[in-house]
Amino acid sequence: MVDEYCWWFLCFVPLKANAPKFFGFAEFLAALALMVLAWTIAEFRYQFRVRTAPLPLRHITFAMVAAVGLLTLLTDLWRAEQWLVPEGDFLTPEIWQALLGATFLFTFLAWAWFAFIRPPVYGKRNAERYVRELYRVILKGSPSELAIVADEFAHSAKSVIRYATEQTQFAEGQQDLRPRVAAYADDLLLLIADRKFCRAVIESSSGTALAIFQELAETKKYRVQIGTFAKNVVGEAFLNKDSFLFHETAGYESGLIGYVKPLSKAMFGNYQMVEAIGTLLDAKPSNGNAAQWEAYCRLVLVTFRDYVNGGMGGHSFVLHRAKGYIQAAVSDLYKIDGMPENAWDDDIHNRLHVVVKFIRDAVDILDKKGVPPYVRLRIRKNAGPPHETFYDHFASMIFEVVFRASCVKSPQDLCWGIQYVAVWGELFEFGSLNSGAGKIVKFKARRLIYDEIIRMGKFPNFKGARVLSLCLNLMGLACDKGRDSRDTMALHKAVLSWTKKHFVWLHAYNSRVGEACLINGISYEAENRRLVRTYPAEGLRRQASTIYLDLDPAPEESVDSPES
Repeated sequence: MVDEYCWWFLCFVPLKANAPKFFGFAEFLAALALMVLAWTIAEFRYQFRVRTAPLPLRHITFAMVAAVGLLTLLTDLWRAEQWLVPEGDFLTPEIWQALLGATFLFTFLAWAWFAFIRPPVYGKRNAERYVRELYRVILKGSPSELAIVADEFAHSAKSVIRYATEQTQFAEGQQDLRPRVAAYADDLLLLIADRKFCRAVIESSSGTALAIFQELAETKKYRVQIGTFAKNVVGEAFLNKDSFLFHETAGYESGLIGYVKPLSKAMFGNYQMVEAIGTLLDAKPSNGNAAQWEAYCRLVLVTFRDYVNGGMGGHSFVLHRAKGYIQAAVSDLYKIDGMPENAWDDDIHNRLHVVVKFIRDAVDILDKKGVPPYVRLRIRKNAGPPHETFYDHFASMIFEVVFRASCVKSPQDLCWGIQYVAVWGELFEFGSLNSGAGKIVKFKARRLIYDEIIRMGKFPNFKGARVLSLCLNLMGLACDKGRDSRDTMALHKAVLSWTKKHFVWLHAYNSRVGEACLINGISYEAENRRLVRTYPAEGLRRQASTIYLDLDPAPEESVDSPES
């Protein structure tokens, strides 16, 4: 007979020591050991997900596990001592054990849900935890953890961009009215700009960059705090030969990725986004090699194509800066002057080919769109934007490349290879740039070359002298209709006419500038007042030949001063 104790309508009976037991303290300890083992050996990816869950999962898990453990221990003690429990079927010992077991199981399933089934994304309920955890990982700087977090950030890219604001600067005294989730999103975009994080994105999580820039294009929120991240992630891509910059080249080299170019188009295929962000094309390959500059040129062409297809509306600051960066890639071409035959394999020479190819490809893009009616063949000097267009910019670029090539004067084969084969022939001859856009660009480039030469009449200088030396070297001291192309015939005549009229005066005014105009077998005979070029007997030429250019005498009153 069971003892029964009643107070009013509530009765208690002793808990049976031999009552069924399926979730006691021993079972709890075994389950807890497995749970701890799973957490210990779990990959950092799943630990990061748990830490950034919308709920404070670690605190909840600790509280629930502690409560279940304490209650199972008390339950076993209650059973061993056969203490009183309420009589009835509402809360039997079996139901009580089931509730404790279900609570423990629910705690584990909640952990598994966020760790494996549905990874958490940035939102209102986990904004602070997400930023704090990402900050901790970046500050720690572990490459393996950064790679995982960089990959995990792809899940939150959409929500971070949507919460981020385009106004982060506030006037003095102005209250910051941004919601907390928006303020944290702005901080998060600045946080991921860390170079170590960007390096991890390029090395193992290119999909994260793809997700970020696709969302920017979709929402058109181009002025969020993404500029530093954009610059650093592209900069890290240049330093990694396995990055998308070197694999999204062409279909015959990279297969489908080469045709689709997912990252290149997502990041650089939207001109308005590139212009608004402002830093994407500023990540130039400083001191880069030819392969890096070739990759940079491909990116610029992707943006330039969208700019042209969009009607070339307004002056483009980012493309103008990019043009300057590419142009400067051959600024050290003078270093191969006088080098031996192996200069052909020098990286400087390879960079020259990259820059020349960029000009040709860019002009081809202009031609496919057609010449706009507002493009002028000649504009006022220093007119600048909006009168100047990319037709003028590429003409200026050609002029600068020609000038850099003029700095290479020896040995003779190298001089000819750089000045004619690599530059002049590719840009003015060999059937190059013969389209409508190409003819306009070449016309403007020839005008710039001639303007630089005639400027020596007012201000003798070595830059103009080098350009003149290149023209005399490549086109010769006499016009030849059979040799001169239609593109260069007029320039050739104008250069010879100016030289004939001014060279004697120029040499008398500053002999060093005058001598700088003469290279590759061209000499000045002052007593006969003429330029002489001797072609030695070599190759198929059986005898040496000489060509003369008779010069006009210098006006007496202009020998000591530049001509007006």
